[in-house]
Amino acid sequence: MRTVLITGTSTGIGQVTAKVLASKGWHVFASMRNLEKKAPLEKLLNEVDVAGRVSYVELDLNNPASIEAAVANVLAQTGSSLDAVVHNAGVAIAGAHEDLPDAEIRRVMETNFFGVLGLTRALLPTFRAQKHGRIVCISSQSAFAGQPTNSIYCASKWALEGWAESIAYELDPFGIDVILVEPGPYKTEIWQATERVTPPGGPYTNWVRLVMRGADSHAEKHARDPAEVAEVVAAALDAPHPKFRYPVGFFAKMDFFLRGKVPSRFIRRATTRYLGIPRTR
Repeated sequence: MRTVLITGTSTGIGQVTAKVLASKGWHVFASMRNLEKKAPLEKLLNEVDVAGRVSYVELDLNNPASIEAAVANVLAQTGSSLDAVVHNAGVAIAGAHEDLPDAEIRRVMETNFFGVLGLTRALLPTFRAQKHGRIVCISSQSAFAGQPTNSIYCASKWALEGWAESIAYELDPFGIDVILVEPGPYKTEIWQATERVTPPGGPYTNWVRLVMRGADSHAEKHARDPAEVAEVVAAALDAPHPKFRYPVGFFAKMDFFLRGKVPSRFIRRATTRYLGIPRTR
């Protein structure tokens, strides 16, 4: 039975991916910061009778000691082997950059970027020794173009993609594949859970609220079932020769196509008009 470690499985894409991969015969190590939040995933697994193929692992990507302990736990259960890791865990904060607390900016980067680096480094000796392994990073449409009020999340995904493009060279001789899955809008908890920084009387507050209104409308109309993303992850893990990038959904594919082809100022103008933000100049 192939084995995979997935981060951030208490909600959203990670939760559904755990279910899909278990249904396809994988043994899934479902990790989350707080194992008391595993009940929704357990319910999903019981619905398709695959609970026996999932083991739960406590893992806080912001804590190096937790990463070390989680990897040791997984490898102890597998006999020091692992076929793949799916870096899914992610957080965000919305608002104008000037208003964002420094601690929150660092939290986003620690989880979305540095946590991925730390967990990957801990797993690479195993992947190298067995001469195979797949590193799947759940990136985002946000990696293709900047988004208003979403600067730090975009930055974390741009950083992730630059890192992934670079280590792909290093890991190829060892038979290790690096894969980016880049979803557009999907119905996950991250949008509702993300703090929106709108200080009363702030110079950006009204503008941020306008952006959020447009973004909420966009998500309500176009957000899709995260099972689509999970199926793409499964296909990438099954492919004999996986692609490096998998944009998922219409908007991600559109932004991927436009990347580098359309000047940034035109993209900003079109996005501003689409979200209903008044032009100031």
